[in-house]
Amino acid sequence: MIAKPNPLFLSFSEFSLLNLKYSTSSKTLCNAGTKTNKFLIYCNTQIAENGRNGNITEAESIFSRMPTKNIVSWTAMLTAYSQNRQLKKARELFDKMPERSIASWNAMLTAYMRNRVEIHEIFNFFQLMPERNSVSFAAMITGFVNAGKLDMAENLYNRTPMVFREPVCSNVLINGYLKVGKLDDAVRIFDGMVRKDIVSCSAMIDGYSKNGRVIEARELFDTMKERNEVTWGAMIDGYMKVCCLEDGFDLFLRMRREGEVRLEPTILTIILEACGRFSKHQQGYQIHGLVSRLGFEFDVFLGNSLITMYSRFGCLDAAKSVFDSMLRKDVISWNSLISAFVQAGNLEEGYELFKRAPQKDVVSWTAMITGFSGKGLTEKCVDLFKMIPEKDDVAWTALISCFVNKGEYEEAFRWFIKMLQSAVRPNPLTLSSMLSSSAGLAMLNQGLQIHALVLKMDMELDLSIQSSLISMYSKCGSLDDAYRIFKFISFPNIVSFNAMITGFAQNGYGKEALKLFHQLQNEGEKPNGITFLGVLSACMHGGLVEEGWNYFKSMRSLYNIEPEPDHYTSMVDILGRAGLLDEAVSLINSMPFKTHSGVWGAILSASKTHLRLDLAKLAAQRILDLEPSSAAPYVVLSDLYCIVGKKKDEEQVRLTKKLKRIKKIPGCSWVLLKNNIGLFLSGDESHLNFEEISCTLWMIMDDMKQLSCIDQDLLPL
Repeated sequence: MIAKPNPLFLSFSEFSLLNLKYSTSSKTLCNAGTKTNKFLIYCNTQIAENGRNGNITEAESIFSRMPTKNIVSWTAMLTAYSQNRQLKKARELFDKMPERSIASWNAMLTAYMRNRVEIHEIFNFFQLMPERNSVSFAAMITGFVNAGKLDMAENLYNRTPMVFREPVCSNVLINGYLKVGKLDDAVRIFDGMVRKDIVSCSAMIDGYSKNGRVIEARELFDTMKERNEVTWGAMIDGYMKVCCLEDGFDLFLRMRREGEVRLEPTILTIILEACGRFSKHQQGYQIHGLVSRLGFEFDVFLGNSLITMYSRFGCLDAAKSVFDSMLRKDVISWNSLISAFVQAGNLEEGYELFKRAPQKDVVSWTAMITGFSGKGLTEKCVDLFKMIPEKDDVAWTALISCFVNKGEYEEAFRWFIKMLQSAVRPNPLTLSSMLSSSAGLAMLNQGLQIHALVLKMDMELDLSIQSSLISMYSKCGSLDDAYRIFKFISFPNIVSFNAMITGFAQNGYGKEALKLFHQLQNEGEKPNGITFLGVLSACMHGGLVEEGWNYFKSMRSLYNIEPEPDHYTSMVDILGRAGLLDEAVSLINSMPFKTHSGVWGAILSASKTHLRLDLAKLAAQRILDLEPSSAAPYVVLSDLYCIVGKKKDEEQVRLTKKLKRIKKIPGCSWVLLKNNIGLFLSGDESHLNFEEISCTLWMIMDDMKQLSCIDQDLLPL
């Protein structure tokens, strides 16, 4: 007896013949036909499955060996090519198809979308379609949305037959508008829908929430008869983003009680992120326990969220414990722990972890650049930056910010130019850093160029850039332009207010600074420590002692803000300038932390102004205890001894300074001429054009003397 061959080891044609071999009756033929249909369905399913899994070679092998093919077979193969971005093969197959269905046309349309063909070419193909359905219109509208052609998307949407429009096409357009921040347009489309589904409502709840409109989001949420995990997650996240933590946690508990949806890792991630951001330790520990009870402890996504949460708590041991317990780690896992060490100031351990990481992305490199930047190690930052395989705008910004934070503004400009030459588009933080560089150099011309770039890149409405522009114009002395920018901001935040208050104060407009502070209070904005530095600076320049005292005391009593060393320094400066030096010293002695040289520097300066030699000696000694190499105490003391006629003491101070080889850092100024910076130091004669500059200066001073513009006694001998 001959054994029947195993069909699993035969070719498709042999398998087909085997099924037909014993067809001797009509009933047998019918059975064979049924088996053939089952085999055809099986092959079509295998093509589709291999295509989804990326096994395009296997899909091609099955398709080519099929003894018979139907339109589903051709469409399945076409879809497989589309899913694997093989546009050329997809088009060749489409052209060979003996017949086409609407599904075939949609598959080819999708192939064009996935391969990012020019949108007008896709639309031309769309217009050639003999018939269209909701999938066709939704795909084409999606193409317009992804290409940023929202006007064309809505034009096609309006021409879509109503039977195909809702809800799929409406949902696509709503998500398109929400993606670019056009909430009002999304609301308009949503309100015009006749049939809204759970996708439409969930998208709008997410849109409302991300724009801070949680009341409207909750109203829509409460009207929904059916909700899924996306709906609940969007609403909970909306509460967390506007700091309504209690509402967010209450909604999460309600979701658990009602049991409408299965608790997904995405919702737990939202809760963990909120716990970390707002330092809700107890709730964070409870959610971690829930994660373990639900069996999610090995979920990579949740593991990464736990690492981030514990790092924000400052619990590095717990973060590392979660990391070590993870069976599978991705690059985000490594980055999360690296960032945790860097942010905690543990740079060495973070760097060791960075070197051990099996794979690194641009985030890994950027985290280390940020860490070394915080230590002022610019050379190390440059070395790391050069090793990044593909540098994005965040990496460039991290390096540029490194130089800005260290005060190396010229170097920041050099790297910014290299960034532009590399065709990397600056982000708002990049431009804010460059505006800070312009302010640091007090170079209005450079600041104007950056402002022009901001306008060219349509970033003038970015709040961080607007605040940086205010600071730049203020520090460059162009206060009118700074205030014009401030008035242009529809809803200034505390950073914007701080920039303008500080700008007024630094330019001698104390009353305007205080008036703006009162406006801030009236608008319900809560001041912070930086706000009060600007306010105290305004009082200092305006000689407003009593007002300064009141503002200083109100920090703790009204706003629960603990004054920091810089606030004490400003207050001491206010008292010192008013001649209230004993009160200033008493304030220093009441400080709840160790004094720094700045506060004693304020006393030293005021002592010279008011001829308080006793306090000058005290302040000088305190400064030298903190900064032994500082020249200021010797210079001020020698000048003060000279003023009060103590020549011997003056000579003794100068001799001590000389013996200790302490030199005062010379004054410096610069001028920008034809894109070249001319640097001038006090007493320096090394400039290439020194003689010409000196001659010109004498000529100007001589002209001024003739016009009686200056006191003759001020002219050097």
